[in-house]
Amino acid sequence: MQDVFLTAMSRLSQLRDGTSFQAWISTIARNRAYDFHRARPAMEEVREDHLRSLPGQTQSAAEAMSALEAIKSLPDAYSETLLLRLVEGMTGPEIAARTGLTHESVRVNLCRGMKLLREKIEGKQV
Repeated sequence: MQDVFLTAMSRLSQLRDGTSFQAWISTIARNRAYDFHRARPAMEEVREDHLRSLPGQTQSAAEAMSALEAIKSLPDAYSETLLLRLVEGMTGPEIAARTGLTHESVRVNLCRGMKLLREKIEGKQV
């Protein structure tokens, strides 16, 4: 809220009609909220010792790290959505809210990313 008022104070000279102040400041607040939610939070780096400590883990840490590296080698749009889905366990709508993408874009990125990941992993095993 403080940021909204600081922005409004610095742009007060741009307000053309004083009777539209409420709409003007609401627009500033909405834009600042969009900016806040559009900014990506930093993702924590997954290390091998984190993988060993996961409860109920059936894969070896080496296999998990190999899969993680395969995901990271994909284009950013696909790797980000796959990491959020497979590592962090987020749903499609949660990924959309976090990344600022539409739900449909997330679904497409997950589908295409899984296809590329499958091809990359199968290529390594052959």
